[in-house]
Amino acid sequence: MIPVVTAAESARMDQRSADPVDVLMDRAGWAVALEAVEMGAAYGSQVAVLCGPGNNGGDGYVAARYLRRRGVAVTVHALAEPRTDAARGAADAARRAGVPIVPLGAPRPCDLVIDALFGGGFRPGLPDELRAWFEVDTPVLSIDVPTGLDPDTGEAPDGGFVASRTVTFGALKLGHLLEEGPDRSGMVTIADIGLAEGEPTLRVAEASDCPRPQRRRDAHKWSAGSVLVVGGNAGMTGAAVMAGRAALHFGAGAVGVASPQREVVAGLGPELLTYEVDDIEALCSRYDVVVVGPGLGDLGEVVAAVADHARAVVADADALTHRELLERAAGRLVVTPHAGEFRRLCDHAPGPEGAAILAREMGCVVLLKGWPTYVTDGTVPWAVLSGGPELATIGTGDVLAGMIAALWARGLGPVEAARSGAFWHGAAAADLATETTVTADRLAVHVGRYAGA
Repeated sequence: MIPVVTAAESARMDQRSADPVDVLMDRAGWAVALEAVEMGAAYGSQVAVLCGPGNNGGDGYVAARYLRRRGVAVTVHALAEPRTDAARGAADAARRAGVPIVPLGAPRPCDLVIDALFGGGFRPGLPDELRAWFEVDTPVLSIDVPTGLDPDTGEAPDGGFVASRTVTFGALKLGHLLEEGPDRSGMVTIADIGLAEGEPTLRVAEASDCPRPQRRRDAHKWSAGSVLVVGGNAGMTGAAVMAGRAALHFGAGAVGVASPQREVVAGLGPELLTYEVDDIEALCSRYDVVVVGPGLGDLGEVVAAVADHARAVVADADALTHRELLERAAGRLVVTPHAGEFRRLCDHAPGPEGAAILAREMGCVVLLKGWPTYVTDGTVPWAVLSGGPELATIGTGDVLAGMIAALWARGLGPVEAARSGAFWHGAAAADLATETTVTADRLAVHVGRYAGA
């Protein structure tokens, strides 16, 4: 798990550290220098370090000193004189090491720009003299948060740097993940400089947070986890088939589809059990988890029957138009809206905070699809970063619903199943994209490589 914190919490992490500020600053500058070397800063390279007056600028002075020792032709361009004791000490040490320090003026030709202007201390209203630097056609390495980017919202109201890489300390900031943050931050490295642990606002899921249960030696198809998909109305049968196939390939032992188009579904997915939708109540009692919604159409009575009788419910697509009915399944429900569906479910803005509020209101787990994907039961949300634009194709959400249901049926809890399903869904899609175009039918099979059973 990678913690994500607000700018205020990041400042508190600094204050609670057992090490003095100058020690933390030296470690931070060293981490930045190492990242600059990774970006090609070497003997004779021209590097411009733009330093602000605070401790972010102090990190830049330290980085400049270490790069100078490596023979890099580094120059500090100071926006203002250092205003903190630690930053003044770092500037003096850089000057003694032979680093030229000049007032910030017009950009000069260089191989790399290190942005050490404001970091997490950014406030709206950028100095005019920075504007020309934002336009330079040179790779940018930002310290903590790219200049111009709000560390809490990910917005950049006044423009700013678009970094190739960013080095941050102790934890990610919200701004790295929200709105323009991912595009402006580039590749983000988290450096451990000895800060105190913070209270996360988000948690980024890693592979170790996303289990896939193993089958018992004596498992059979019904004990390995059973999933029923309810959907696939006329013209939309593929949605239910994709969800069913994904559940089967992701480790469920028995998967059925109840559809108004039973014969069509049977022809498309001979590996799936098929049923009419007339006796949903009895079917729900046979399966561990029911996915309702893929291609269902406006069949509210079917959603109601599933909500009333299923042991566990994954609600997707058309089922999400029936919030009142789904709330009958509170405590045994996962909903999987994208941003548009989320807005139809509630009045909250789609995002981690809104998802947590909706989860508390409905008594369910919310998986809010997008990049990042957020998963929450009303407590601190998880952010899933795997996958990318290759998932922007019809039917991949149905695949995800089937994967979540399979994991839930295989023994994970609803939060773990949603988080793990989203993570491996993204990983499988990213892998498939290296071979061919990602489509739902291909992805529903490819996820089997990640089932772990």
